[in-house]
Parts: sequence; structure tokens; C-alpha cells
Amino acid sequence: MYNIAQLKELLQDKKMDEKFSSIYGGDEKSISEAYGRLSDTIKHFENIDKSQEVYLFSASGRTELSGNHTDHNNGCVLTASINLDKLALVAKRNDNKIVVYTDYSNNPDVIDVNNLELDKDEYGKSNALIRGVCAGIKNKGYNIGGCTVSLNNKVLMGSGLSSSASFESLIGEIQNALYNDNKISPVEIAKIGQYAENVYFGKPCGLMDQMGCSVGGIMSIDFKDNDNPIIEKVEYDFEKAGYALMIVDAKGDHSGLTNEYAAIREEMNAIANYFGKKVCRDITKEQLLENASKLRAEIGDRAVMRAYHFLEENERVINQINALKNNDINTYLKLMNESGLSSFMYLQNCFSITSSKSMGVALGICLTKDFLRGEGACRVHGGGFAGTIQALVPISRVDEYKKFMDSIFGDGSAVKIRVRQSPVCEI
Repeated sequence: MYNIAQLKELLQDKKMDEKFSSIYGGDEKSISEAYGRLSDTIKHFENIDKSQEVYLFSASGRTELSGNHTDHNNGCVLTASINLDKLALVAKRNDNKIVVYTDYSNNPDVIDVNNLELDKDEYGKSNALIRGVCAGIKNKGYNIGGCTVSLNNKVLMGSGLSSSASFESLIGEIQNALYNDNKISPVEIAKIGQYAENVYFGKPCGLMDQMGCSVGGIMSIDFKDNDNPIIEKVEYDFEKAGYALMIVDAKGDHSGLTNEYAAIREEMNAIANYFGKKVCRDITKEQLLENASKLRAEIGDRAVMRAYHFLEENERVINQINALKNNDINTYLKLMNESGLSSFMYLQNCFSITSSKSMGVALGICLTKDFLRGEGACRVHGGGFAGTIQALVPISRVDEYKKFMDSIFGDGSAVKIRVRQSPVCEI
């Protein structure tokens, strides 16, 4: 906790380097930006709240390294927290309201923590996530309370970097620090965030996004027992291996795509149910292939291919984890490209079937493959259909790649990201 005057002095004297470095991993650009972002946030906060005692939080976005649509069927994933984050200045309130201002807007999201009833009219809105996180915390027997939040956001909505999961993790950690003496574990905060997104926000996501934001660093997660996922930190530096991790926002519109996301899970589950199982993690590729004729007749061809993607992708995640552990970047790149092709051909989430003129993800992959000519790797990033692709680009070609992709999708579309070791936290 800080006094506003104290915090201003620390900023003026540039005495936040150590704390910012622990958050952003020594990334000088992110640290420099954090000073300016926090200074602007303090100015905004003083206009909306007269509290002198404040808390400072940071919640990262996440990048999906491997495991495209595997988490919701109890599969394995490889994910990482990144240096792009939500920076928030927070003060307690006594009226049981949570009031969140994003990027200094004049129209905050407001909920009363005494009213946590599900409201389907809030589906897809920030209010739903705040209300859902508070309901999840209360359901687990923890405390909730009011607060004012001034939030500066670098994890843009629709960017494929899990802005919603980052927001859920932030709200959960604020409640954890202000009202629960930090007794709620990172894994619990992730599960609460998933509950909020599934039930209150209306999106049937898996747990990977929330875990990526809540735990920190590169991590492998095995969701075989979804209530007790196995988490292992994986130490690796892509830039030391000669590659920059890049995200390209193809500027697609996610609105109206919830049913397409949901269909992936529904079709995989339908295949599993055919064998008397709940999820594809509990069936084998041999079972799938031996019963392909009956499955395509009863459930459909796409469902069979999506289940096939899951079974192959789940094994591929394990092989990619081992490649990083063995410092074998060439094998990792090969498997990353295979993952991208599997998502395109079998999972079929690189474009929406509702539009033939808006295929930014597919086009981004096409152009990236032509640019790289086998030097790196690329794949769909996250849920797909619209949004972003991920690429590993030789460091010497980053500026050239950024210029090329920005010329297609607009300035700022291609962004170099870095892995961040710190999870969502109070600074």
C-alpha cells in the first residue's frame, strides 16, 4: 500500500526501477513505459477518488505457445505470461461498490457486491466479469468488498492475448489483497476467473487463459484432473535462441463468434460421449480411427477431424515442452508449424464459415509462411476464427516482418512480446 504523495515522489525520483524490473523482467521499454503509465493513472485517480491510501497492481496478458483448444477437453497446454499488462491503481470503498475506470474513461463499470445475481443481459460485458469474479470468490467462502480502480490497459480487447482473463485475474487479485490477506491461491484465482467467463460472461472457455495470467512465466499445464491441474515451470529464452516471439492482430471482429467457439467444445465432447466418456482426453486415436465411419454418420465429419486434432495436439504439446527443456529450437519450430497446420486443416478455426471476405487469420498465416520461407514458424493464436496469429521470427528480420504485416493489417498490428515471470500481483 502507498500514500499518493509517497508514490508521486517515488516516480519523480525514478525509484520504482527495482519493483518494475521484478514485474517486467528487466525489459527496459516496459519499465520506461510503466513510469509514464503510472503517472497518468495517478492524475486520473485523483480526479475520481479522494483516497490517499492506494494499492498498485499489475496483471499480465498471456500467450498460447501450444495446445490449441485442448484445455477444455482436459488436455495439455504450454502457455506464458507476457510483458503487456493491465496496470491499476486501487483504493478501498465503504459503499460495497466496485467502480472500474479503464483508460481514463468517464463511464466506469459499476457493480454492487451485494447483488451478484446472474444477469444474461450482461453477457459479453465487463460488468459480467466483475460480478462473476465476486460471485466466485464468495462461493468459495472468501470475503468481497468495494473499491475504486483506475486501470491502464496494454492488453487490448480482441488481441488474442486474453484481455478478459487478465481482467478477471486482476479483479480477483485486488479482492485477494484488499479483503482476504492474500489467502486465495493463483490457481484458485484462475478457476474463479474461468467461472466468471463461463457463467456470467457467457463464453465457454477452458482454463488455460486464466492460468497463463495468474501463475506467471512459461508453464506447462496438464488438465487431466481439471480440479487439480499439474503445473510445471519451463525455463526458456526464445531470443537467446535467435527468435523473437511476435503477435499479429489481423483485426477481425469477434462479435457473433461465440457459437463457433462453443461448437468446437460441443463436437469434441460429442465424440467422447459416443465412447461413454466426457472428454476427448479419455479416448485414443485408435478408437477414433476404428470408429470413423460410424462417427461421421452419427456426429459428422468435422467433429471427427476436431477430435483427431485434439489427440494429435495433446501429444504435440508434450513434445514441444521436451524440445524446450532440451534446448532444441529446431524441433520446437517444426512442431509449432505442425500445430498451425492441424488447427487450419482439422480443427478449422482459422476463419469463420459465416464470411468469405473476412479471413484475416488465414491470410496472416499465408503471408507469414511466404515471408519466413521455412526460417521460423507460425500458427493461429488462441480461440481463432478472428483475432491473431503467433510467429517466431528470426531476430534479424523482426523490423522487416513488422513493416510487412503492418502494411497489410494496419500500423501496430505486429507486436514483439516477451515472456514475463511475474504473475498477476500487487506491486
